[in-house]
Amino acid sequence: MGKTGFPKKWLEPKAAPELKGEPRGDVGGGSSKSAWMSNKIFDIIKLILGICLLPFVYSSTISFLAQVSNVGISLQNYFWSGAVTLLIVYLFVWEPAVIYEKGHKLLEIIFSFFQPLVKVAPYLLPIYTIIIFILYLFLSIFIQGQWFTEYAMFLFGFSTALHLVFAARSIRSKKGDILKSNYIFGFSFMYIINLGLISLFFSFLFREYSLVCYCNETYSAASSIFKAVFSQLFMVKP
Repeated sequence: MGKTGFPKKWLEPKAAPELKGEPRGDVGGGSSKSAWMSNKIFDIIKLILGICLLPFVYSSTISFLAQVSNVGISLQNYFWSGAVTLLIVYLFVWEPAVIYEKGHKLLEIIFSFFQPLVKVAPYLLPIYTIIIFILYLFLSIFIQGQWFTEYAMFLFGFSTALHLVFAARSIRSKKGDILKSNYIFGFSFMYIINLGLISLFFSFLFREYSLVCYCNETYSAASSIFKAVFSQLFMVKP
C-alpha cells in the first residue's frame, strides 16, 4: 500500500500579498530595535544601581578592616599572607584558573535544581572559602592549637582572593558591556556579599569579631556618604 501524504499546496505557506507603497524589508526589524532599546535601558539601570552600591563597597571594606584588627595580630598576618600569596602566584607564576573553574562547576551541580541560581551562585559564593570553613569547624573538634587556626586563616585569605580575582575577570570579560554596567554592578554586589560571608564566618570563629558591629558600621558609613552627596546635589546653600 503506497504512502499517503498531504498535497504540496497544503504544506507550502502562501506568500503574503505585498501592500502598495510599502517596500519589502525585514519583518523582525521593529522587534529587534525594541529589544536593543530595552537592553540599553536595562544597562543604564544596572549602571545607576552599581554606582549606588559603591558607597557600600567602601563602607564594608572599612568595617571589615576595623573588625579584623580586633583579631590577634598573628591571625591577621596569616589571612593577609594568603591573599598576597594568591596575587603573587596569579601575577608572576601561574594563573590558577582551573581551580576556580572546578569550584564554578561544583556550584553549578549543587544548584542545578534551580536554573537562575546556576547562573548567579558561582559568582556570588566563594565555594572554597565555604568548604574550608565547614572543614575547619569539623576538624577543630579533633585538632587543637594555634597553628591549625593560623593555617586556616591563610587558606581563608587565599581562597577569598582567588574567588574575587577570577570572578571579577569573568564578569569583565563579558561582551557587549560598553557602559561597564555589568562589571560595576556585578563586582560591587559580589564583593559586598563575599565580605558579608567572611564576616559571618569570622564571627563564629572569633569572639573579637562582631557581625553586628560590622553591619552597623557598614550601614552608618554608607548612609553618611549618601547624605553628603545628597546635600551637595540638592540642598541650596544661602
